[in-house]
Amino acid sequence: MQALIETLKPGSPDHALALSLDPARIPAHIGIIMDGNGRWANRRSLPRVAGHKAGVVPVRTAVETCARLGVQSLTLYAFSVENWKRPRTEVETLWQLLRFYLGRELARLCANNIRLRAIGRIDILPPSVRRELDAAIGATSANSGLVLNLAINYGGRSEIVDAVNSILQRASESGSLDSLVIDEDAISQNLYTSGQPELDLLIRTSGELRVSNFLLWQIAYAELYITDTLWPDFDRRALLEAIAAFQKRDRRFGGLRPASAHSAPSPSSMEPVGSPSS
Repeated sequence: MQALIETLKPGSPDHALALSLDPARIPAHIGIIMDGNGRWANRRSLPRVAGHKAGVVPVRTAVETCARLGVQSLTLYAFSVENWKRPRTEVETLWQLLRFYLGRELARLCANNIRLRAIGRIDILPPSVRRELDAAIGATSANSGLVLNLAINYGGRSEIVDAVNSILQRASESGSLDSLVIDEDAISQNLYTSGQPELDLLIRTSGELRVSNFLLWQIAYAELYITDTLWPDFDRRALLEAIAAFQKRDRRFGGLRPASAHSAPSPSSMEPVGSPSS
């Protein structure tokens, strides 16, 4: 976290906000549904692709901020299995932006010790995208800092299906199918995010109150933070505000506070999920 504070101007709102955070309670794993690019463009009478292009800047900001804060994993919802339904020109623009991001940001990822991963059914991506993605993943594979998961051609239901099928396939190959028992641990160990920390915080921009088939298994006990801010406007301060709100939550994971099973709910547990409009 000190690595972030040292980059901020003393006395600035971002600096004060960073100083207010508890270093011991930084989320280990953050997921972000980056929503609102199209609406951002529409409000400016621009084509939707302009919103997607503007959304590249907050990606860099979120990634670098999380790396400097000491977040262990950051999962960004880049392209869902449902996004293929969008106009072909928009989909092609998204692939172009991904390739542009990988080419421009690779050196920055390595400088910040960030390890890139892709989660989703990436085997059906366009060959040119897959090649550059694989190259970037390989180039950062030895990095030991933040794990950046790009969820591409991703769906939460598909992930669970793929996990179960992986379990079944291995059992069939080993001849243990008849005695197979699938439990929660088995599924968790076969998810795309296997080996990474449990998801602590799920952020959704643009104010929509749904999870949109994102990390369905992983969000079981994650804290949800909804902001009306559209993704292109989601800056460092917005991210720090989300983490500050997370640190105020009373996380009981289905249990009770030690003080009393019958005590009144704390103010933080009574607050509605989300955040004020930015």
